[in-house]
Amino acid sequence: MARAGISSRRKSAEIISSGRVQVNGVIIDSPSYLITAGVDVVALDRTAVKLPSHYTYIALYKPVGYLSDLSDPRGRKVARHLISLETPLFPVGRLDYNSEGLLLFTNDGDFANFIMHPRYETEKEYIVKLSGKLTTEDRNRMLAGIPINGDLYRVLSVAIFKEASANAWYRIVVTEGKNRMIRKLADALEHPVLRLKRIRINGITLTGLRPGQHRHFLPKPRKEPIEKHNLEHRGIRET
Repeated sequence: MARAGISSRRKSAEIISSGRVQVNGVIIDSPSYLITAGVDVVALDRTAVKLPSHYTYIALYKPVGYLSDLSDPRGRKVARHLISLETPLFPVGRLDYNSEGLLLFTNDGDFANFIMHPRYETEKEYIVKLSGKLTTEDRNRMLAGIPINGDLYRVLSVAIFKEASANAWYRIVVTEGKNRMIRKLADALEHPVLRLKRIRINGITLTGLRPGQHRHFLPKPRKEPIEKHNLEHRGIRET
């Protein structure tokens, strides 16, 4: 499912578990079910699933006021509509409605898994304006980790980016992908986020992009196939 560009591996597993996928006409609800490529016929909602003829990789500057989802029942704007390609694409990770910055789209589920899975510790870098200014103790707590709703939230690094009289901007790097994690950390420290912009995912940056603009990029060639779990060698170069 992921290799066919339907969605990321995690979302594909949810789709399969929901009973929407058939293999040779039989509903399969186990993501671990094995198929033989070129022999078994896989269908999603009774429509045959085929591998794409080529993979596409897009770096988009998502503006504030756009959803990362592919659609919205409430009719709000979605980031996918800023990319004028008919190729099926899904977002890699998320940026919430009130955040801006780098959002990747692809039809390559293995690449998406590399970016999102915690085991690969993919760096995501943000420029964040907080209400007030963090103390040294606040920063140390962010680095060590703060328990929030039974889970531990922490950052890889946090440094001053720009100061004003009452507030400050910080450069924050994380390797996890927990939902709204920077906002939750900031709230826990009583320095809520005033503005948040993602500027980098591994080697992909916002350089040259303005809000609403996008460009193509290509993963660097890798020596070993993804099936052998050598995704950590899969770097990125921009075009």
